[in-house]
Amino acid sequence: MKLIRSRDNPFFRELIKLAGSARQRGKANQTLLDGAHLLAAYLDAGVMPQHILLNAAALHDDEIAGLLLRINNVPVTQLDDKLFAELSELKTPTGILALVDLPQPAVSSADSNFALLLEDIQDPGNLGSILRSAAAAGCDAVFLSKGCADAWSPKVLRAAMGGHFALDIHERQDLPDVAKTFPGMLLAASLQATHSLYDCDLRGNIAFMIGNEGGGLSDELLNLATRQITIPMPGKVESLNAAAAAAICLFEAVRQRRGASNTLTCKPVSL
Repeated sequence: MKLIRSRDNPFFRELIKLAGSARQRGKANQTLLDGAHLLAAYLDAGVMPQHILLNAAALHDDEIAGLLLRINNVPVTQLDDKLFAELSELKTPTGILALVDLPQPAVSSADSNFALLLEDIQDPGNLGSILRSAAAAGCDAVFLSKGCADAWSPKVLRAAMGGHFALDIHERQDLPDVAKTFPGMLLAASLQATHSLYDCDLRGNIAFMIGNEGGGLSDELLNLATRQITIPMPGKVESLNAAAAAAICLFEAVRQRRGASNTLTCKPVSL
C-alpha cells in the first residue's frame, strides 16, 4: 500500500482539485465518494472504483475491511491524516474515500417512463434529497437544468445517500428540449395551478417538473406541461420546499402505480 505524506504529491493535488471544483469533476469525469455507505452503494450497483484512499484509522475498521474484500485489483493509498481531512468536508472523517468514474446515463428522455425534470435547484441538500426520493420511488431518469447544483458534489452525494447509483442522471440539460421529446404526460408543480395532484391519474408514462426553490418553474416549462398541478396545503404556510414537493409527487405516483394498469389520463375525480 502506498503512503502519501506531502501536499506536493501530484496525485494528491489532483484529488484536491477534484474535491473542490465542479468544473474539474466534469473535466475528469470523476468524483470522490466519502464514506463506507456511499462506497457500498456504488459497489452494489455493480461498478468498481478507480482508487481507494484511506486514513490511519481505516486500517482498524471492520466495515471498511469488509468493503476492501469486495474490491479486486483497485489501487489503495493511505493518506496522512491531515491530507485525508483536506479531502473530506466532514468534521469527523469517515476514513475511506473512493475515486470513481461518473456513470454515463443510458435512459434518454424518449425512452423514459417515470422521470423528473429539475429546473435551477440550487441548494445541494435539496437536490440530494430529491435524488434520494427519486431513486426510492423507482424513477428511471432525472434531468437537471444548467442552473442546478452540481449533482456529483460532496454535499449532494451525501444528501442522496447512494440514490445516484440507482438513477440515470442527466446534467446541464435544455429542459424544454427534454420536455418536447418525453413520450408521456408532463406534470408541472405550480402554486398557481388549479388542478390537485391527487386528482390526477399517474399510472402511465409521466414526468414531474419541479422548479427553483424561490421562483418555481419558468413560463417556458409551464407552457409545455400537459397539466399544471398543485399540492393541497390546508395549513397556514405558503409553500413547500422543492425536496418535499418532489417527494410528495413521486410517492403519490408510487401509490397509484402499485399493481395498476398503465393509463395516460389526468382528470378531476367525480365526487
